[in-house]
Amino acid sequence: MLTLYGVYQSRASRPLWLLAEADVPFAHVPVIQAYRLADPDAPDAPLHSRSPAFLAINPQGQVPALEDGGLILTESLAITLYLARRYGGSLGPADAAEDALMLQWALFAATAVEPDSIAIYLSEQPPRAGTAEAQAARAAAAGRLHAPLGRLDRHLSGGDHLVGGRFTVADIMVAECVRYAAADAALMDHFPHATAWLSRCHARPGFRQMWARRLAE
Repeated sequence: MLTLYGVYQSRASRPLWLLAEADVPFAHVPVIQAYRLADPDAPDAPLHSRSPAFLAINPQGQVPALEDGGLILTESLAITLYLARRYGGSLGPADAAEDALMLQWALFAATAVEPDSIAIYLSEQPPRAGTAEAQAARAAAAGRLHAPLGRLDRHLSGGDHLVGGRFTVADIMVAECVRYAAADAALMDHFPHATAWLSRCHARPGFRQMWARRLAE
């Protein structure tokens, strides 16, 4: 059986959303990030990203990680793409061209969107929230996001989804990176097609199932 390591409140949300959409059975091992624990070395600490048992799975000590038979896979977007290709049916690529486009959108999400999107999210977290430093970092990140979000918005002006005229893993991967930037409503107001698309993605039962479990952790 598939085994996915990582709590919902991590980048494991990406493959967990895919698994919910595909209704694929799997074992879930909720490995928490060590930095979230007051004392990761305490004898009663839960399984975490620096626990020897998890380091045997991913020596880099990051979640998520996936086991599928003899395959051990790390990196959330690689895991999500793999699951879509192997188990996702219409969520995965129908041909080589779609496969290439889905990989393109994964790399776009990881390199052009996620760093500045997360910077916006972090600018709202204590103790930095509301400080001049946080506001400056947020404004700079929002400025850098105009080009990639503009590209996304133009692409979505011609259809409801990123690849193949249907909801796919590409939508999951990009939506999960754009989600952090959605905290900046003024930024997203510039991109109505992308904003509407993100709302559609978040209205899906698969996302709502994943998000409810994330909130319950």
